[in-house]
This record gives sequence, structure tokens and C-alpha cells, in this order.
Amino acid sequence: MGVDGLELKPALEAVLMVVDEPATEEHLARVLQRPRRAVALALRELSDDYTRQGRGFDLRLVAGGWRFYSRAAYADAVESFVLDGQQARLTQAALETLAVVAYRQPVSRSRVSAVRGVNCDGVMRTLLQRGLVEEAGTEPETGAILYRTTNYFLERMGLRGLDELPELAPFLPEADAVEGDSPEGIPSFDVDDSGDSQTDH
Repeated sequence: MGVDGLELKPALEAVLMVVDEPATEEHLARVLQRPRRAVALALRELSDDYTRQGRGFDLRLVAGGWRFYSRAAYADAVESFVLDGQQARLTQAALETLAVVAYRQPVSRSRVSAVRGVNCDGVMRTLLQRGLVEEAGTEPETGAILYRTTNYFLERMGLRGLDELPELAPFLPEADAVEGDSPEGIPSFDVDDSGDSQTDH
């Protein structure tokens, strides 16, 4: 029996169990030799079935593709298993820096540092190494490298796109109170008690 002779929904489940990033409907349709419309319909029916059955996992469309995720209602159980007494992978400093990049992208390191008020070079290197941010060209005026978030960031956050980031406006002070009169360049910082430094890894 060829791939096209397999029952579609179980075949989709089997493939999605082994993907390491969200799989697009086009890719799944090509691999399983089925029309994209049939694959898209089957994926949505599977997702609805899992929700109706109250399963501990969910099939979601994230970052342009489909992948299995643990259901939000069981996040505490997953967190307990993954962390198991260990510290979270990203420090508070890294999370804050990642948030600045997400909302201000494309953005230079100096601008991220200006927003946070500390030197973020070490934390930016960590985010780059973990695939959460990537280079996005250079700033025309200064030649500084610009950074943006990656599809992996969207995947980890459970977002389809950046337009699904929560609205920050209600929680922020006026722009001039944040920016002040400081120029793009900022002074160098040797120590940041929140976890940033030139030697962060």
C-alpha cells in the first residue's frame, strides 16, 4: 500500500508525532500525496476532536504550521515535569530583552540596551544561540546590526504571527517619559544585578 492509500487522519498523527517544527499544510499534503484541502480539513477535525475529548494534548496552527502541544489546562503538570526542581531556562534579564526585541523589531542592540537601561550584549548572544532572535540587516544611518524574533520564538510562544502579541499600550507610560532626551548611543555598563553583563552566556 502506498502513502496515498493510508487513512489520512492516522497518517497525519503519525507524521506530526515526529516533527521538530510546525509542519505546513502544503508540506503534509505533498508527503502524504493528498490534496491540501483534504489535509487542512482533516487537521482541523483532529484538533476539534482532541478538544471535545478533553485530551491532554492539542493540535494547533502556530507560526504557519501544525504541531502537537500540551494543552494549556495541564501546564502545571508539564512545568513540574520539565523543571523538576531546576531553574527556568531563560533568566528574567533574557525574558525582558526578548520582550523588547519582540515589540520594537527590527531593533539594534544599543536600542535594546537603551530601553532596558543596561548593557544587553551578553543576553542578546544567549537569545541568538537559542534561536529566539536573528539578524535582520543593518541600520542605514549607523550600520548597526538589527535583530528580530524568529519563527521558533512564535512557536514557543504559541503565536501564529507577531500581530497576536498582546497589546502593551494600556500598560505603558507616555513615550517621552520612557525615551527622555537620550540619544541612540548609551553609556557602557559593567554590571547588571538582574543578570546582564559582558560575560553572560
